Amino acid sequence: MFDELISTLSHSFQNFRLLDAVDIAAVVVLIYFLLKLTARTRAMQVLKGFGIIIVLAQVTGLIGMNTIAWLANYIVNAGALVLIILFQPELRRALERLGRGNILDRNMSEYNEIQAQIDKIIASCLYFSKTRTGALIVIENRIGLRDIMETGTRINADIMSELIENIFFINAPLHDGAMIISDGKIAAAGCFLPLSDNRLLGQDLGTRHRAALGISEVSDSLTIIVSEETGVISITKDGKLIRYIDARALREALVSAFRLDEGRGKRARQRKERKSLQGKDMRGHEEE
Repeated sequence: MFDELISTLSHSFQNFRLLDAVDIAAVVVLIYFLLKLTARTRAMQVLKGFGIIIVLAQVTGLIGMNTIAWLANYIVNAGALVLIILFQPELRRALERLGRGNILDRNMSEYNEIQAQIDKIIASCLYFSKTRTGALIVIENRIGLRDIMETGTRINADIMSELIENIFFINAPLHDGAMIISDGKIAAAGCFLPLSDNRLLGQDLGTRHRAALGISEVSDSLTIIVSEETGVISITKDGKLIRYIDARALREALVSAFRLDEGRGKRARQRKERKSLQGKDMRGHEEE
C-alpha cells in the first residue's frame, strides 16, 4: 500500500508540466481570496472543517481506505450545496466586497468607522462605570456565536452609545443578558452565556463575571463586564479574567478584538514612505 503511494507520487512528479504549476497556483490564489472574503465570519470555521474533510477524502483514497474515502467524498459532494444555502448572507457580502475591489485591505473610511465604533463602546462602558450600571458586552471574533445569539433578542443595529446605554438601562427588558457585537453590528441582546465552573473565581464576583469567563473558555471572543456593585470594568479573553481596566487598556483590547491593528503597521509604513518621497521632492525643487 505504501509502495503504491510512493509509485503514484513518483509518477506524478515525472509527468509534471508547466501547465500543472499554473493550475496549482490558480487554486492557491482562489483559496487565498476565499479565506480573505470569509474572514471574521461564521463561514470561516465551517470552511476549515470542510477543508479537513477534503484532505481526509484524498488521503484515505490514496492509502486504500475506501469506506472512509467514500463517506468523506459523499459529505464533500453534498456539503457544497449546504454551504451555499447556509452562508448565503456571508457570500452575498463577500461578492459585494469583490465588486467594490477592496478585498485585500480595509480602506481608510472603514478604518475610521471602526475607530468610531470603538469610541462609542468605550464611552458607554465609562458611563456604566460612573453610574454603576451592570453591563455584559461580547465582541465576536473568529469563532461564531450564532447559538448564543439565538438565546436572546435579535437586533442587528449599528453600534451607537445611546442604544447600548438603553439596552443596559436598569430594569430594561434586556438589561440582565449579554449583548453580542458581530461584524460591526449589535447583533443581539439579552443573551444567555455559559457559566464557568472555575473554582478559583472570587466569591465576590457575580453571575456576570462567571458568564463572561464561561464564554471566553469556549470561544475566542472578548467580553467586557461592568460591575453593578462597584462600577469596576473587567474583561475576559481566552479563559482569563482581567479586572480594573481603564480606558486606555480597554481601547487596546478593543483594537485587538476588532483586528484594527492588523492594517495599522502597513498604513504607518505607507504614510512614512509618502512623507519620505515628499521630502525628496521638496529637496529636489530647492536644489533646482
